[in-house]
Amino acid sequence: WVKWILRLLTGKCELQRVLGGAEAGARRTLSILRNAVHVEEAEVDKCVRDVMEEKKIEQKDTGFRTKLRISLLQISGYKKLYLDVENLRKVPFDSENEEHEEQLIELWNLLMPHENLKARISKQWCDIGFQGDDPKTDFRGMGLLGLVNLVYFSRHYTNEARQILSRSNHPKLGYSYAIVGINLTEMAYSLLKNGALKSHLYNMVSGLPQMEHFHQFYCYLVYEFDKFWFEEEPESIMHFNQYREKFHEKIKGLLLDCNVILTLQD
Repeated sequence: WVKWILRLLTGKCELQRVLGGAEAGARRTLSILRNAVHVEEAEVDKCVRDVMEEKKIEQKDTGFRTKLRISLLQISGYKKLYLDVENLRKVPFDSENEEHEEQLIELWNLLMPHENLKARISKQWCDIGFQGDDPKTDFRGMGLLGLVNLVYFSRHYTNEARQILSRSNHPKLGYSYAIVGINLTEMAYSLLKNGALKSHLYNMVSGLPQMEHFHQFYCYLVYEFDKFWFEEEPESIMHFNQYREKFHEKIKGLLLDCNVILTLQD
């Protein structure tokens, strides 16, 4: 429905008809159609009325009205979700921020329930896949978004997270769990930014997509990447970028399906 609405609002035939009409009327119609795909959530209902009036669709056609409204909410919601994700990515991890520190400790407790963290600065962080004794340095690229994603997966899919952490310690095929998790946050972020997640989110959410839906897609990436890595059996972690890109291409291919939904089920 979203793609149909977009064709209705911005298709070549429509623009030709608009531009071929009277100048004033053409400008009004073109403005309405353009605004429809850039409308803010608060203006959706008014935009629906304007589009239906301009397209001479009966206002009592509740079926069309409902579908148009949902489609416009999805379109505007996708843009807002990207801004929310981007804003979280821009927040640097701050060791002086109590909430940031609490989330970091929660990550440890979720993944390592039978081992106490002896100190905030500790080599123990390497046990869950960070590079050094202070994880804050690993969040520089993705900011707080990287940590929030790691915590979300560990909180909502605790058994799976612990299993994947265990597998990541494989003597031959092992990888750095937390570092790879942050890398997959970058992958999810880039796919959202370039619009590749539109079909997935439009199919998944009948209305406004929320931050949680982005986190759920991230969880799918973590789970599927672990399977992919062990199926591919790379010679060593030194080939990570090569296989990461191969996995990226696989996901982009799946997202080309207009009926796609990529998520884990609780």
